[in-house]
Amino acid sequence: MAAPHDWRSWRCTRQLAGVRKVLPVLAVTTALPVAAALTAGPASARVLPPPASAAAGPVAALLAGSATAARTGPGISVKAGELIDASTGAVLWQQDPGAPRPMGSITKVMTALVVLQAGHLNRKIKVTEAAIRYVQRDDASSAGLIVGDVLTAHQLLEAMLIPSGCDAAYLLATAYGPGRTAFIAKMNSTAAALGLTDTHFTSFDGMPYPTEHSTYSTSADLIRLGEQAMRYRVFREIVAQRRYHIAATEAHHSYRWYTTNKLIGSYRGAIGIKTGNTRAAGNCLLFEARRGRVTLIGVVLHASPTSNPNSAIVTARQLLNWGFRHA
Repeated sequence: MAAPHDWRSWRCTRQLAGVRKVLPVLAVTTALPVAAALTAGPASARVLPPPASAAAGPVAALLAGSATAARTGPGISVKAGELIDASTGAVLWQQDPGAPRPMGSITKVMTALVVLQAGHLNRKIKVTEAAIRYVQRDDASSAGLIVGDVLTAHQLLEAMLIPSGCDAAYLLATAYGPGRTAFIAKMNSTAAALGLTDTHFTSFDGMPYPTEHSTYSTSADLIRLGEQAMRYRVFREIVAQRRYHIAATEAHHSYRWYTTNKLIGSYRGAIGIKTGNTRAAGNCLLFEARRGRVTLIGVVLHASPTSNPNSAIVTARQLLNWGFRHA
C-alpha cells in the first residue's frame, strides 16, 4: 500500500472538515431528502469570500470574510459542483454541494479505492467471457480486453481508470468481492467509513443499474472520495497519464489505452482524476490540478451543454482558471 501525498497532511484533512461544518451557516441551503434532491433543480451558485489571512486558517478566514462582498463567480453552468483549495482547505466555489446526483463512471474511483485498500496488485486475473458480454450487452465503455488474457490487478486498474473500462471494473469487482454483490457492499461500507453520508452504490462502474439514480453521490462527498484516492501513489500515477501501453507477452495481448480525461496533457498542472457520463448524470468530471504551491480539487456534475460530450472538460478548465486566479 502506497503512502499518502506528502502535502496532504492530517492537519489539512481536519481543516477541510472544519470548513464544511461552517458552510451551512455561510452559504448552503437546507439539505433535501435524497429522493427529492435527485429530482430537484439546481440552486444558484455560491462564491465564498477569500480568506482574511493565511495564518488564521480556512475556518477562521471564512468566518472573517463572510461580511465582505462576494466575488464574481466563474460563470459556468452545472447542476452541481464544488471547488476546493486543497492547499488550505478553503471552499472557493460551490453549487448544490449536498444534492445527491448520479455521477456515472466517477463511481470507478471508489472501485479503485476498495481494490487499493485490499492490496495484492500483482495478483493475476483472467479476462472472462462474462466480462466481455457485460460491456457488449449494456453498451458500456470498454478497455477492449480480450477473453483468455491474464492481467494483473494493477494493469486492470489502468484499464479501468484511463479508458474507463467497465470490463476491467467487472473483473476487479468479481475478483475482490469476491463476487460483484459482495464488492458493492464493500464500496458502501467504505463510503460509510469515510463519512460519505450522501453516497450510495448499486453498481461497481457507474452504469445505471438498476435505475438511473440508484447510484448517487454529492459534489462534497465526491471531492472527499477523490482526496482519499489521491493519497495512493499508484492511483495518482495512473490518473495522471495521458496514455498507457502494455506490450504483448505469453499471458496477454498488447494494449494501448488513452485517457478519457482530456485535461491531462492539455491543461497545465492537471494531475487527474476521472470522467463520468450517463443519460441521467450528464457530463461529469472529478478533477485536480497543481500550480506551484496551490492545488485545486473540484467536481462538476451535469455540465452544459449536454449536447457537447466535452462540456465537463471545458467547464472544469474554466473553473480551474478562475480558481487559480482567486486561490
